[in-house]
Amino acid sequence: MIRSIVIVGGGTAGWMTASYLKAAFADRIDVTLVESAQVSRIGVGEATFSTVRHFFDFLGLDEADWLPKCAGGYKLGIRFQDWSIPGQHFYHPFERLRSVEGFSLADWWLELGDHSQPFDRQCFITTALCDAKRSPRMLDGSLFTTGMDGSLGRSTLDDQRAQFPYAYHFDADKVASYLADYAVRRGVRRIIDSVENVRLDERGHISNIQTAEHGDIAGDLFIDCTGFRGLLINKALDTTFMSFEDVLPNNRAVALRVPRADVTEMEPYTTATAMSAGWMWTIPLFQRNGNGYVYSDQFISPEEAEQELRAAIAPGRDDLQANHIRMRIGRNTESWVKNCVAIGLSSAFVEPLESTGIFFIQHAIEQLVKHFPDEHWNPALTRAYNNRINRAVDGIKEFLVLHYKSARREDTPYWKAAKLRPMPDSLAERLDLAANRLLDEETIYQGYHGFESYSWNAMNLGLNRRPPANPALKHLDANIAREAMAQLQKEADELVATLPSCYDYLASING
Repeated sequence: MIRSIVIVGGGTAGWMTASYLKAAFADRIDVTLVESAQVSRIGVGEATFSTVRHFFDFLGLDEADWLPKCAGGYKLGIRFQDWSIPGQHFYHPFERLRSVEGFSLADWWLELGDHSQPFDRQCFITTALCDAKRSPRMLDGSLFTTGMDGSLGRSTLDDQRAQFPYAYHFDADKVASYLADYAVRRGVRRIIDSVENVRLDERGHISNIQTAEHGDIAGDLFIDCTGFRGLLINKALDTTFMSFEDVLPNNRAVALRVPRADVTEMEPYTTATAMSAGWMWTIPLFQRNGNGYVYSDQFISPEEAEQELRAAIAPGRDDLQANHIRMRIGRNTESWVKNCVAIGLSSAFVEPLESTGIFFIQHAIEQLVKHFPDEHWNPALTRAYNNRINRAVDGIKEFLVLHYKSARREDTPYWKAAKLRPMPDSLAERLDLAANRLLDEETIYQGYHGFESYSWNAMNLGLNRRPPANPALKHLDANIAREAMAQLQKEADELVATLPSCYDYLASING
């Protein structure tokens, strides 16, 4: 029986893992977390999927309590700025498309819509809420849409049925600290020390880690949360890492924490703005913005990237300290090897274009609990776990490559090269199909990766990649679809008129 777990590395991955395992197993398993005081946190994962609510609800945490303590904000979707034509934008929202006569509103928009206006403004309510900077909650705390509020209890990603309308922005360091307090109060042993050596037994399993001040720390199961270093999974166990830079070449980032001139002008969405050699994120937190430039060093130097970022969002603010990050893009061939499971950056990472970092962590933790081993270390469980992790990462890789292949920009060497890079064969087949009809759940990447067909279509249509309308629609009653589109616009106008601003609602729960 597995009785003790040792997590090496803190940060978001380590403390999400520790708090979840303690919530799941309580005192039936001992959990120790070892983190170094000298290792800085990356902190680029400040935006999330809407499914992260399963994580916080599993821990029994109330949004109104934890979100203010983590400088949190709401995320209704991602705004893609300048990806096709400078000055134009569209949203990838957390909102499923409505259906009329068996066809989505996106199908009907191709047949009936005003193509001089963006697709998302005619097919989603969320777009209007984003443009108006509205909160998804009324001042009394109620959600703007009915039937989705309240705690999900001890549910997981596998239990996701409805599309919840928002995710979160938060300060990753504050979330790590909040979860550390949660975990320690529930019995997690916290050791602040440096790992000097990793010892293996005769089977090749990790027997213990040697620390500078606390000596040897033994365990049955070891969790590697050491970030891009992969101290256990790669260095000690020599697991192969597969790079994705052939199709996703962005390998560096530079980040700034930028005060807002007017703190009340708080946007309820992440912005991804196309830049000369990559893209810039803008993540609004309660009192400031987080900004960063994700780029490929094949096309721009770190110094040039920092200069371009400062010119875009903080001209004249040389006092703001830049954080330069070298990213390892790809995944391990196996994230579970022997008695070691890698979670977070040590397992896999792709550029944060769709805010997938926290999702990878949550998915890995849940799958570990679902495939939890005993003293026999059943290899079938390990294989099943690795297959699920690999499929999720590979599916997101494919979805991200679509962003660059469908983008219309070709005004710099970087954007021209994006059209010439290779792509997975399966994605090439999907893009061929998407040129002739909208994708559905049968024709997107089939492994679970967190994105539904509406996301794939929202990106292609938002980037002006439009297939012809479905011929069947000419034989159906178009008036029903027109009424549905008009009703959607009416609902959007009413919500914009009644919902508080994002800042005003968050100010009410921040006291």
